[in-house]
Amino acid sequence: MEKRAVTMDKLVALCKARGIIFPGSEIYGGMGNTWDYGPVGVEIKNNIKRAWWKRFVQESENSYGVDAAILMNSRVWEASGHTTSFSDPKMDCKECKSRHRADTLIEAHSKGKVNPDTMSNAEMEAYIQEHRVNCPICGKFNWTNIRTFNLMFETSRGVTDENQNKIYLRPETAQGEFVNFLNVQRTTRAKVPFGIAQIGKAFRNEITPGNFIFRTIEFEQMEHQWFCKEGTDAEFYTEYKKRAMQFLLDLGFKQERLRFHDHDKLAHYAKAACDIQYDYPMGWSELNGIHNRTDYDLSRHQEYSGKTMTYVDPMNGERYIPYVIEYSIGADRLMLAVLAEAYDEETLENGEVRNVMHFHPAIAAYKAAVLPLQKNLAPQAKELYARLQKVFSVTYDEAGSIGKRYRRQDEIGTPYCLTVDFQTADDGTVTVRDRDSMEQIRLNAEQVIAYLVEKTAF
Repeated sequence: MEKRAVTMDKLVALCKARGIIFPGSEIYGGMGNTWDYGPVGVEIKNNIKRAWWKRFVQESENSYGVDAAILMNSRVWEASGHTTSFSDPKMDCKECKSRHRADTLIEAHSKGKVNPDTMSNAEMEAYIQEHRVNCPICGKFNWTNIRTFNLMFETSRGVTDENQNKIYLRPETAQGEFVNFLNVQRTTRAKVPFGIAQIGKAFRNEITPGNFIFRTIEFEQMEHQWFCKEGTDAEFYTEYKKRAMQFLLDLGFKQERLRFHDHDKLAHYAKAACDIQYDYPMGWSELNGIHNRTDYDLSRHQEYSGKTMTYVDPMNGERYIPYVIEYSIGADRLMLAVLAEAYDEETLENGEVRNVMHFHPAIAAYKAAVLPLQKNLAPQAKELYARLQKVFSVTYDEAGSIGKRYRRQDEIGTPYCLTVDFQTADDGTVTVRDRDSMEQIRLNAEQVIAYLVEKTAF
């Protein structure tokens, strides 16, 4: 595989310099594992979510969207098992007081050759002792025993201190789809198989090593739950593996930087599970997951709520609780992968190095930049800019030489630059520069709109 120019440090620096992603609460010294999306970044992330929604809801037969509440009845999390089993194995360094996940320590020490998912807490402690895995912060070897920490953020609801009910910030969005299964089925008259999708925020009180936006305490998930009859689940599981991979390839990812990874140790609810891993700047890590969750979720909610989750087949009257094939991908992890995949440093014929982000045009923050060659051409350029704004997300720049403006747009991945020059006044045409090839053609305003519609579609 070709050597890549991208590193995490370069990505972080570019994102801050170009308004893509900023450290959270930066003027107050920041807050660990929180990040704010800037003017460019929020457009890219929104475009990623739109592309996902278009593919898996708009273009997916018999799929429907919801936007469920972040705060849910605490019984939801009892039914799902999160209140008792949603925890991480943590160890504290007695020397520097830093806290670490035991499984992460083992993965790092073994360079991925040992899979801690198959190990008990006792086995992980034994490995760390036997191999003398030192603290990555201070380099000392002086650990506490493994303790489990629930990852859910707790809060309370009530008007007085004596009347407080414990509630949680949701650690995943999936339960919002499960508890609305019957609501969606009834109101849409959907027949199994059908899907429910959601994009929303989730929160986990994780101790992480950083890696930019890869794992944060507040993040967005894009999830699609496919409800099907037992016996058809294996077929749909295979289908969703293919669909999830094809979505990434269509976004412009190279096949050699993606791979399936079957889970060695299945969750208690799963019949089958796999990840699609991406070769991030820090190495191969999970990008998304596909799971066969059986009928566990709906059965548990039926048990805990006392409300039936049974589907009645309108054709033959058969009654059953559907199985669920889940496809889940983090919008922030996908954002990081998109940034890493797009980043490039090109050496031009004159020896100049050009930093360029090769985003798929559909997810670029701006579909085009309107650039007057000189400031006295600004009125014509702004007229074109205003016209394009009604159709696309576009930007305008008149500061500096045209070459510098091209480079600024290259660094944020704008696929096309439209230069208004002296010929524009004569024939109404503008120069259209392609980001990737740097080749130029001339089109009039009407042609430009049609051209951008075609070139930026997903």
